[in-house]
Amino acid sequence: MRAYAEADLMRAAAAGIRAPSLLNTQPWLFRLHGGTIEVFADPARQLAVDRAGWAVRLACGAAVYNARLALAAAGTPAEVELRPDSAEPNLIARLTPGPARAPTYAEIDLFAAIPRRYSNRAPFWPNPVPAETRARLIEAARDEGAWLEMLVGMTALSGFAEIAQSAERVLRRDAEYQSELASWTHDEGATDGILITAGAPAPEPQDLLPQRSFSDRRRAPGRDYEPEPLVGILGVAGDLPTDQVVAGQAVQKVLLTATDAGLATSMLSQPIEVPAARDQLRRSLGRAGVPQLALRFGYGRPGHPAPRRDIAEVLLPPKP
Repeated sequence: MRAYAEADLMRAAAAGIRAPSLLNTQPWLFRLHGGTIEVFADPARQLAVDRAGWAVRLACGAAVYNARLALAAAGTPAEVELRPDSAEPNLIARLTPGPARAPTYAEIDLFAAIPRRYSNRAPFWPNPVPAETRARLIEAARDEGAWLEMLVGMTALSGFAEIAQSAERVLRRDAEYQSELASWTHDEGATDGILITAGAPAPEPQDLLPQRSFSDRRRAPGRDYEPEPLVGILGVAGDLPTDQVVAGQAVQKVLLTATDAGLATSMLSQPIEVPAARDQLRRSLGRAGVPQLALRFGYGRPGHPAPRRDIAEVLLPPKP
């Protein structure tokens, strides 16, 4: 059996921890064993609002995609088995060496984008995203077995905004959710969660879309959110645990493609977190499949990637 070198596995795990996750909970673990890398869900970091584990599996899927990119960029793409062992329900994926080949230019570019990708919750500039860039994002989702529905025109945007704002109101009335949100909001120096300085400014009545606010910080004059944001809904054919891992990989490829194209991005998960809102969103799209996440694209001021735990904290011991 072929095996990855230890250095390549560590590089893959280091890339994996740069994936996005709901409230930056980083709900993943990695096991380097026998020349392979395995990605595990960490149930201790599953949020109460994520009762079914959807957000954990989405995040772990994104981590799998980053690990895949790292291995491909090193010259040996991985063969990926999703949820390969029923005896280990938290095992999300196992990556083993495939045939060696030179990395493609696209793989090199997307791998280079990993450390530059972050969620930008601030207002974007009104500059439109070119059609060719939108097409790249749609193709990135399709490459990973997902679809990305771009909401074009104010009718579609207003319908989505109504669903998203309704979901936000439901979550704001949930005391457990609000307590958990506060517990994952941190000052500078934390290695997980959302830094207060990275949150969206306090909401204003004119805002079209809900943004999670982690402080009462007011926005500067003239810094309203874009009046016609570019929003894409990413979905996959089903909603089984494996489908959600697939969706996570697609989300990450879309986000890295956006980063490589110079776009800022943020994620809107409120309509997915509230089951009634998610069903309403699914019906409003009028297409087969299940929405897994909403993504906002645009151009904005540079920010900083969210903090991450040290890689030593997320490594499991090898099998005995």
